[in-house]
Amino acid sequence: MNKDIKYLVFGMCVAFVLLGAFAGVSVGGGVCKWHVKEWGSVGSNPAPEEEWDRTFGGPGLDRGYSVQQTSDGGYIIVGETSSCLSDIATSDVWLIKTDSEGIKEWDRKFGGLFDDCGYSVQQTSDGGYIIVGETWGITTSDVWLIKTDSEGNEEWNRTFGGWCDTCGRSVQQTSDGGYIIAGWVYPYLFGIGSKDVLLIKTDSKGNEEWNRTFGGSDHDCGYSVQQTSDGGYIITGYTNSSGAGESDVLLIKTDSHGNKEWAMTIGGSNLDKGYSVEQTSDGGHIIVGETYSSGTGDGDVWLIKITPPSEKEAPGFEAIFAIAGLVVLAYFLKRRKLNNG
Repeated sequence: MNKDIKYLVFGMCVAFVLLGAFAGVSVGGGVCKWHVKEWGSVGSNPAPEEEWDRTFGGPGLDRGYSVQQTSDGGYIIVGETSSCLSDIATSDVWLIKTDSEGIKEWDRKFGGLFDDCGYSVQQTSDGGYIIVGETWGITTSDVWLIKTDSEGNEEWNRTFGGWCDTCGRSVQQTSDGGYIIAGWVYPYLFGIGSKDVLLIKTDSKGNEEWNRTFGGSDHDCGYSVQQTSDGGYIITGYTNSSGAGESDVLLIKTDSHGNKEWAMTIGGSNLDKGYSVEQTSDGGHIIVGETYSSGTGDGDVWLIKITPPSEKEAPGFEAIFAIAGLVVLAYFLKRRKLNNG
């Protein structure tokens, strides 16, 4: 009988090993969370050294929000400046072009009587630049889309908004030559209301083709958008309407017309936000943002990998585990029969 028990225990161990092995297979739509410390290098490789840095600004508040390497090896930067002598106490969209060493080649400012800010810039297929941000009026803000030539001279601009606040935080040229914008809309009346994720699709001249909003009972904001390989769009930001904590990372996938295909939230008990998203070579997605729910500091960088939606759980997992269990049971019963016989 003792030998039977040993065989039973051994068989159960084998079954649980199989369970553990197959449970490690990724499941479609699953989340692999990598936490990256805010400071210091991770791993055995030495941290890279700074090659150069440059500052741009004047006596006022100046900020850069987006940078991209350009086709000539230089860099294009967008942000805001309040250092213009003609616009005391207000900010303008600030576009800066540098060479490959970060030396300024030219800069352009776009703005009016009130605050204006650029949050995202991308070089376009014609060598020019597309900028999105926000422009303020007396009481409300609008999404502001600006197209320039290769020297930063404005070709056209478009605003999207109305009676409520709207803001554009991310722009990308799409495969049809148009543009996709993500941000938020804040429809409020007498201080009552909440933000919703805003997605706007335009043609190549910035004329709106459609817009979509996504949200719940509380604030939901979009910070980054990218066209995906299937022609749809992936958006990240944050949500206060659902999830586990104060705010959670929000990920929304749409089809080519902006209709939601799926959405998911990722987070803990505190504040978590997603600021940038890209589709990865395996068809999944990578998100970077901030987390106050985990990590070592007051707020840490959070890098999150999302598995491709097409991935399925390992086929036959339940069957394999069941067969292993049946084999153990049959062997145990056979041993008992022989012993009793």
